[in-house]
Amino acid sequence: MSLALFVVQALNGVQLGVLLFLIAAGLTLVFGVMDFINLAHGVQYMLGAYFGVMFYALTGSFPAALALTLAAALACGLALEFLVFRHLYGRDHLEHVIATFGIILFLNQGVKFVWGAAPLSLPTPQALSGSVALMPGLLYPVWRLVIIGAGLAVALLLYFLVARTRVGMLVRAGSTHAAMVSALGVDIRRLFMVVFGFGAMLAGFAGIMIAPILSVEPGMGDTILILAFVVIVIGGIGSIRGAFVAALLVGLVDTLGRSFAVDVLRLFLAPSPARTVGPALASMLIYLLMAAVLYLRPSGLFPARGR
Repeated sequence: MSLALFVVQALNGVQLGVLLFLIAAGLTLVFGVMDFINLAHGVQYMLGAYFGVMFYALTGSFPAALALTLAAALACGLALEFLVFRHLYGRDHLEHVIATFGIILFLNQGVKFVWGAAPLSLPTPQALSGSVALMPGLLYPVWRLVIIGAGLAVALLLYFLVARTRVGMLVRAGSTHAAMVSALGVDIRRLFMVVFGFGAMLAGFAGIMIAPILSVEPGMGDTILILAFVVIVIGGIGSIRGAFVAALLVGLVDTLGRSFAVDVLRLFLAPSPARTVGPALASMLIYLLMAAVLYLRPSGLFPARGR
């Protein structure tokens, strides 16, 4: 285990963490404010990646593709809220799960019909396609650093919006006392629509940012959705701060665990059992982390006030 490898994998863990935060932030707001379980949030991340590929092919410019992708992700989120999700508010969570799972199947087949089943790719912007030397002999891709920086900037923006603006105040109040906020004259349905659309836009942003690194393919949002739910459970439902801290924890634990679990186990086991047990244990680490957090703090690390 070298220092250079540890630094690279730690940065990869932070990059995964900020990506999870972009997805989990919208998901935890929707769950916390609307008490709505949206399994289809992962396909909005997938749509963001596909929109990025499509708009880049049309414009040849990554900034233009990014702007158009955010607008398209917002429009798709609002359309889903208007056509489907608003009819499910107040219903049983099982109905939320069944309906949104149906949307996952529909949209996964939809992207196959429109873009085909073959994986697609989005080129890294030319100006950000190189590497930067972090230490002698250690190069790290600039684009991954851009993802980290963008995620941190979004986290600061979300903190400001939620903690320092009137809309944020209404969101925080609506997450715990929706009936009271509505009684004070606030259009709670419109508030819900804004929250849902903003969450969809964040997921789309995560999709286009990761598209230059991962293959863009149907179903790419399914795995990331599971990790996003782990994040909001660990961080606390409805908490942006909790989502941020938990996303970084999950990203680091998952990445470092998969990279170094075998090396650590070799300190206690023979090489052959370590190679057998290590990968299995590494894949379980984030769920063990979630179990430990729930045992110590059943509401998560930073639950929203009133929960």
